[in-house]
Amino acid sequence: MIDLATLEGQSFGPHPMRIGLEKVREFIAAVDMGPDPWTEAAPPSFISAALFVVAPDLLRLLDGYSVLHGDQSFAWNGPLGLERDVSVVGTVSRVREREGTWFVTFDLEVIDGDGGDLASGTSLFLVSASKPDPAADAPDRPAVKAEDRGFPESGQKAASRLDLVRYAGATRDWNPIHWDHDAAIHAGLTGVIAHGLLQAAWALDAAGGGRPAQRPFASAKIRFRNPLPPATPVDVVVDSSGASCEVTLERGETVFLTARVTYSEE
Repeated sequence: MIDLATLEGQSFGPHPMRIGLEKVREFIAAVDMGPDPWTEAAPPSFISAALFVVAPDLLRLLDGYSVLHGDQSFAWNGPLGLERDVSVVGTVSRVREREGTWFVTFDLEVIDGDGGDLASGTSLFLVSASKPDPAADAPDRPAVKAEDRGFPESGQKAASRLDLVRYAGATRDWNPIHWDHDAAIHAGLTGVIAHGLLQAAWALDAAGGGRPAQRPFASAKIRFRNPLPPATPVDVVVDSSGASCEVTLERGETVFLTARVTYSEE
């Protein structure tokens, strides 16, 4: 396995990416959001597809380690216009270690054809050489049926295992812990878990209700609190306060994600 300390300062890309209508429609369907506002630009959460143009370069170097996505931030300097060619660059900006866990900060840049910074992001990955033993906390969950969403009600979101495969195809986030039960168990989880960035897309979709479609957000800071199993409906709670809002995905007393979203002034 690679010496994690040597990652700091490494860059990956630039890799080309096209914000194509067909791919955006695939993403919208996978996230289960209404397509009507997105006629000229991709939804802001489509930036997760840009992240996974370049993040696999880093994740391949982390093969053999246990990797969890801790925090995520995004900033948008303009709309993600449809049928637009961009390039994507990723850089490991910081690596630090505490009590056996490495904190790897990975910066993302989405650059338009004129060389301008269209959007950016920062991912915090928690990396460990050892894998936790799920049996210490809970027994393995039986694999749910592929199409089982768990009957979400109005105001709730949920994903089936089949939905997670669709999302993986739409974003290239093919980490097997999101679709292969045995791989998730081997990684120290109690079963398959939903992509954190799928949950982030749910939160951003809720935060953007009624906002202009071109560039509704300036920035978002997201924290993944607990792993979300498939077929587990969650409440999407939005608390707006003028220029920003707080979004929480929760079920009972368990919080899966929190996000602070700042609206664009445009």
